[in-house]
Amino acid sequence: MKVSTRAHYGLRAMTELAAAYEQGLMPLSEIARSEQLPLAYLEQLIAELRRAGLVEGIRGVHGGYRLARHPDNITVGDIYRVLEGPIAPVDCTTVDYLPGTCVVEESCVSRSVWSRVRDSIESVLDSPRSRIFRSSITRPPERG
Repeated sequence: MKVSTRAHYGLRAMTELAAAYEQGLMPLSEIARSEQLPLAYLEQLIAELRRAGLVEGIRGVHGGYRLARHPDNITVGDIYRVLEGPIAPVDCTTVDYLPGTCVVEESCVSRSVWSRVRDSIESVLDSPRSRIFRSSITRPPERG
């Protein structure tokens, strides 16, 4: 399973906001520079995170963005679901799957495997260890 650029970049942006949580607003240009992300793409991601209530934005010269709630209360799963939708490796494991939709549902042996994969992924992404709190953020060493 491969994580999309949307989810990856979104998580990187959110960890920047988590690191700056007690310092106030952070301009998107600073996040883009720090994480080496395209600003226009970052604007799209932050807009979605804002609509979902994970991020707050203030316009103006001294404006910027901040997390809408404490970083301890935001998980990677929260971010992933906003940017990617439900976690479901195959269609029949989505929350809104209508039983009987698949013609091989009665004899399918792979659905239970994919359901366990989904449950395992959700368990990791929603666990307390997957919160974006500042103390968990470590930066790789600078290359010189």
